[in-house]
Amino acid sequence: MLVSSWNVNSVRARIENIKSYLLKYKPDILMMQEIKTEDVNFPYEEFSSLGYESHVYGQKSYNGVAIISKNKLQNIKINLIQDKLKQARIISAEVNFKNKKIHLINIYTPNGNPVDTEKYEYKKKWLDHLIRQLKSIIKKNPNVIVGGDFNIIPSSEDVYNPKSFEDDALFRLEIRKKLREMINLGFNDVYRHFNKTKEGYTFWDYMRGAWQKNNGMRIDHFLVSNSLIDKIKSVNINKDPRGREKPSDHTPIEIKLT
Repeated sequence: MLVSSWNVNSVRARIENIKSYLLKYKPDILMMQEIKTEDVNFPYEEFSSLGYESHVYGQKSYNGVAIISKNKLQNIKINLIQDKLKQARIISAEVNFKNKKIHLINIYTPNGNPVDTEKYEYKKKWLDHLIRQLKSIIKKNPNVIVGGDFNIIPSSEDVYNPKSFEDDALFRLEIRKKLREMINLGFNDVYRHFNKTKEGYTFWDYMRGAWQKNNGMRIDHFLVSNSLIDKIKSVNINKDPRGREKPSDHTPIEIKLT
């Protein structure tokens, strides 16, 4: 089973790129972030024509998450985090795979910049809510996969110029510690599990020729629970979509379960 995560930066603006990706790489499940549309305007029919069912937690113009799947998903939830700002940032579902019920959680973590503002405080509180939920979920079902745009650079190896990001909300030490806190609940950063030192950027800014210069960062992740890590055959950062016309500034990260 191929599970993919991709911040598409507007599902409607990027629909042709997304369809091309689905046709070429055929993920069984695609977790999308920053869909930037309300549920009613989501392109359900475009995906259903390719064999995917869609589950959406949308929001007008900003944020929004969705899971599309060739497999039947169950127990869809959009209320794992009671967000006072009502931002659409998390959707979860369950999928059966080889006699295991896997809990899929698709997240779009707040950016948090500029630091030392309400946006930064919101990011910290949102991550604290997420950590509490993960702690509860993994006790009930040890088979958990968390994917999405975490807006966290885990370490200096994961950004082209770590010195310039020292006081950025994506790289501040207290934010990185929250990712470590998640992992310590019983998860693995799948990319680093398979690639101890290899660069694995998933995001390149549209500005200053970042893509052409490979000035990127790794902020899109899959965390897989300890009980599932031996089921992960491979992880891949698929750079093909980032090099196409009208791309998202993110590119998909993929895991294959066997």
